Amino acid sequence: MKEFIEFIAKHLVDHPDNVTLEEVTPDDKTVELTLKVGADDVGKVIGKQGKTAQAMRTLLTAIAAKDGKRAILKILD
Repeated sequence: MKEFIEFIAKHLVDHPDNVTLEEVTPDDKTVELTLKVGADDVGKVIGKQGKTAQAMRTLLTAIAAKDGKRAILKILD
């Protein structure tokens, strides 16, 4: 899951070196991913009206559901 979201984020931004992704598991069934990008690239990851971020969350939810888990994606600015 982590590698997939990191791959997508690095291909969306102009400065892929500034992309960091942290994974936290508060319990057995939940995975929380926190995405940090450069200040110039936040808009590219979020997209118009949040559609890009929502698409990433939808894909993440589908991947997590295969493992029987719940996934949360946070994008920090």
